[in-house]
Amino acid sequence: MTRWFRLGPWWILTALFVLPLFRLFVTMTIRPESRLPGHGPFIMAPNHYSEIDPVVMGVAVWRLGRTPRFLAKASLFKIPGLGFYLRRTGQIPVDRQAGSITAPLDAAHRLIGSGQGVIVYPEGTLTREPDMWPMKGKTGAVRMALETGIPLYPAAHWGTQKLMARYGKGISVIPRPRIEVLVGPPLDLSMFEGQPITRELLAEATNRLMLAIQALAAELRGETPPTEIYSPQSITPGRSR
Repeated sequence: MTRWFRLGPWWILTALFVLPLFRLFVTMTIRPESRLPGHGPFIMAPNHYSEIDPVVMGVAVWRLGRTPRFLAKASLFKIPGLGFYLRRTGQIPVDRQAGSITAPLDAAHRLIGSGQGVIVYPEGTLTREPDMWPMKGKTGAVRMALETGIPLYPAAHWGTQKLMARYGKGISVIPRPRIEVLVGPPLDLSMFEGQPITRELLAEATNRLMLAIQALAAELRGETPPTEIYSPQSITPGRSR
């Protein structure tokens, strides 16, 4: 409760209404080896295959003792009510039409500089991989980690598709969905330190990140993952988060 009041009224409302509803309808298990730093900045990079993923990972981060903040589509901030709430809870707008990542990265750097964490979906949209394994990621999360020295935590969840199917528009709580979450140790980026941050370096580091996320997802699923990260040739219009 102390943490709620320190964060302000909008987080209090979120904790009082969202968390009990989530517990009522969903069984979430966070693997005991999952860890986030108790204080200071962090970047979390989870897999992404359902529109409700941010709620799931937001609850997981809260249960791990930190406050969830996301890079979110700028268009969401224009929705009456929702935009007000997103701003009040410190979410970060991303203008995908601007053709530049400078603004959201600058905002994320300020947030990280204040000792907060940020959740970044490296895929940028719901995965196109047919079996919902992670697909090729964008380089923003890795660039943030390399430029700031902030630890980058790969993460995965499984079972969310039972709460809301990929591209689904409604939730299903009967039978009660069971979701597992696993946060891995910080990604080792030491091999890239001291090097110019080139496009090739970012691509290689991002591939390492996606492989780490895929390995965590494979552990949760109890399945053998693909040998390579899926790279779609095109993105179907109208199906991005």
